[in-house]
Amino acid sequence: MATSLTEMAAEIVKAQAGVAPMTPEEIELILKKTFEALKDMNAKENGEPEEKVEKSELDLLREEPVKSIQANKVVNLEDGTECKVLTNRTLAKFGLTTKEYKKKWAIPLKTPLSAKSLTAKRRKWAKDRNLGQILKDARAKKAK
Repeated sequence: MATSLTEMAAEIVKAQAGVAPMTPEEIELILKKTFEALKDMNAKENGEPEEKVEKSELDLLREEPVKSIQANKVVNLEDGTECKVLTNRTLAKFGLTTKEYKKKWAIPLKTPLSAKSLTAKRRKWAKDRNLGQILKDARAKKAK
């Protein structure tokens, strides 16, 4: 006699619970995961089409990395954290520099890893202080 997926999942979890102590919450979670895994395997065995799984916001951003640089935040595509600026220090946790990060996620190298609002503030500040002209004059002086 064939057993149902629920019965099979219960037997698997019962065997696991006999080996390692588990809380009721852990048992419930493992039972659900086991049932879903058995259901997926059964569907593949019977040639049924797989259910479409909704993608998380991070997965969607990973498909279009440039969209991770938003108006008031930058989403780190490595772990999904949000910040105003992605620095080398932040990316060092993942063994990356900003250049390597941009290459990995196909972000143009000239694109700053800072929120657009912050970039705009910096640009305005630099223009107000005439930093472009000062830099141009300093380069010309150095070239002489």
